[in-house]
Amino acid sequence: MLCCGFLDIAEAPAQTPADSGALDAVLKKMDAAASGFRAIQADFEWDQYEKVIDEVDGVQTGTIYYRRAGKDIEMKADIKMDGSSLQTLKQEPKYVLFRGGKIQMYQPKIDQITEYDLGKNSSDFESYLVLGFGGSGQDLLKGFEVTYVGPEKIDGVATGELQLVPRSERLRNNFKQIFLWIDLERGISLQQKFVQPQGDSRLAKYSSIRTKEKLPDDIFRLKTTSKTQTVSPRG
Repeated sequence: MLCCGFLDIAEAPAQTPADSGALDAVLKKMDAAASGFRAIQADFEWDQYEKVIDEVDGVQTGTIYYRRAGKDIEMKADIKMDGSSLQTLKQEPKYVLFRGGKIQMYQPKIDQITEYDLGKNSSDFESYLVLGFGGSGQDLLKGFEVTYVGPEKIDGVATGELQLVPRSERLRNNFKQIFLWIDLERGISLQQKFVQPQGDSRLAKYSSIRTKEKLPDDIFRLKTTSKTQTVSPRG
């Protein structure tokens, strides 16, 4: 049972003047990182916690890429390993692309693309994408109530932990809280936790983060075959 570290989230402590100063410093670091953001690449581990069984019930690892395309952000995730728990993690390549207001997931094993047209919800999805990767501190304040939780070291790196509560009730229906661990030197996210209203959560851990001036266009394309089928679920 992988339950430790995924206990119910307590309310954030009341903010002191020192906390307010620390929050301001973290947000300014994010502003600086956002102003120079072009592209970024990182390895990831995504752990999905299911509250009803009190354990991590899904683990995915791979490499993720972001780049700024005009005013938009594009994202590609190459999922290399997938499993129902750390004990059963197996090679299961999948590729997820967010581009042009659509999410496409390509599964080579069945040679199929599942495509979701986000429509008017595209900007909501992008607001989650840029949390700690290209998003500024000032934009964070516009969309969320932001609280400074405290300092914490992630793999030896000094970070500031932030708690985010979406200002929009519609967005709170997706995530009641989001936690970011921001690298105090680089102003980017090393770890994120998304908590759903029912208590399930996803912990995203990033390593080997490389900021880049440019990433090849090929990265942001799905390498399909002539027989690849595309399906578009409704609802």
